[in-house]
Amino acid sequence: MKIFNTLSRSKQEFVPLEENKVKMYVCGPTVYNFIHIGNARPMIVFDTVRRYFEYKGYDVNFVSNFTDVDDKIIKKAIEECVTSDEVSKRFIAECKKDMEGMNIKPATKHPLATEEIDGMVEMIKTLIDKGFAYEKNGTVYYRTRKFEEYGKLSHKNLDDLRSGERSLLVTGEDEKEDALDFVLWKPKKEGEPFWVSPWSEGRPGWHIECSVMSKKYLGEQIDIHAGGEDLVFPHHENEIAQSEAANGKEFARYWMHNAFLNIDNHKMSKSLGNFRTVREISEQYDLQVLRFFMLSAHYRSPLNFSADLMEASKNGLARMVNAADSLKFLIGNAKSDAMSLAEKELFAKTEEFVQSFERAMEDDFNTADAVAAVFDLVKYTNTNTNEESSKTYLQMLLDRLVKLTDVLGLLVDKEEDILDAEIENLIEERQAARKARDFARADAIRDELLEKGIILKDTREGVQWKRA
Repeated sequence: MKIFNTLSRSKQEFVPLEENKVKMYVCGPTVYNFIHIGNARPMIVFDTVRRYFEYKGYDVNFVSNFTDVDDKIIKKAIEECVTSDEVSKRFIAECKKDMEGMNIKPATKHPLATEEIDGMVEMIKTLIDKGFAYEKNGTVYYRTRKFEEYGKLSHKNLDDLRSGERSLLVTGEDEKEDALDFVLWKPKKEGEPFWVSPWSEGRPGWHIECSVMSKKYLGEQIDIHAGGEDLVFPHHENEIAQSEAANGKEFARYWMHNAFLNIDNHKMSKSLGNFRTVREISEQYDLQVLRFFMLSAHYRSPLNFSADLMEASKNGLARMVNAADSLKFLIGNAKSDAMSLAEKELFAKTEEFVQSFERAMEDDFNTADAVAAVFDLVKYTNTNTNEESSKTYLQMLLDRLVKLTDVLGLLVDKEEDILDAEIENLIEERQAARKARDFARADAIRDELLEKGIILKDTREGVQWKRA
């Protein structure tokens, strides 16, 4: 399995620190609002990476944090006249709803920054003791130049940064020994939440949070650290500087970063009015469609969000779901159980689609080619099954389709919110209403089922239903 490592700017063979185990940390969102579709891309991408490792038999310890103390959270709390804690807890809950809708598996651990302050204070103390950090008027700064390998991830040169844009520099410049030093701890401002530390009542800098949470839940060294490409500098660069200075060893073996997401060929921004939240998308589409869309391109390629591409994704996902539904229908009406010799040969040929799928995923998680392999399996299945097919053959095809789509987090055989028994009960009630000539109630039930994604078809044999 090869992974493109941002650190080396090349594809490298994946070799875990411990055999058959993967320690993986993914930077999570800052929770001050509903997550947007830019947040959704790394969530979906790295959930899929995790799923493939598990498919290959690895034990994955997957940690993804929530940043629940931040200037934006504090600003939102002041606007709403509530506490920062209320804001962060509300939007963590909303984020988890969206993640569930996108079929993102819960992390092994979702640490909250505010619950790990003690660990942050301890790591800052260690950095001060080792000469990598210093305190000025209650603020603690990291001595960037002290860490000789600073810039190895972003491939930036410190002197170039110093002479570059002022926006790269952190506030409080006149207090710092060097303009490129960054904040590890800052004193509170009036009305802000704070924690007690040896230097001041205040709160940690953003970068130290992930270094500490990664160390606590995964150890001093991890296999994979991942996030959006906007985090390469300064966030991930600073994490390396902190962690490796404090722990005295390499922090992460492989660094993975997904490319940006554009909206109708423009960068997403509130000023352009093209800022789209996942919740807004869910009002138009099943979030499975958004997931399919995100996986239709390689994660390191820029991705453009548009209505046309979402419609194409909706149709693509429907092809997979319809293939599964067709197999289930045939299984329910199969005349024989045992596979014939011809069917055994037909099923054996599907192994080539599995191999194509795995080749794509092992080549830096090329989900676009993996999706193409699933479509090849769908086409083959549709062509080589009919009402004469055996139950065993059909079930094995369905199991194979479900197994591959599950790696992608696509639910082609999902348990719906509405159970089959509930559907049947509503259909019976509708039939009774029609017999009683209560057509208004019958139509209301049809509409109710349609809203739940159930389409009814009245036939001479009775009422048939299928999922939309």
